[in-house]
Amino acid sequence: MRHFADSWGLLALALFFVGAIAFTLRPGSKKGANEAADIPLKDD
Repeated sequence: MRHFADSWGLLALALFFVGAIAFTLRPGSKKGANEAADIPLKDD
């Protein structure tokens, strides 16, 4: 199990990290991020 975690587990986590970064930087995500950032400032 240790050998599996050292090799394939590291690869899986690296791919997940790259995918999360790519998802955050995708075109059109700025609008959603700005809306989420403004939620605490809204006075409803």
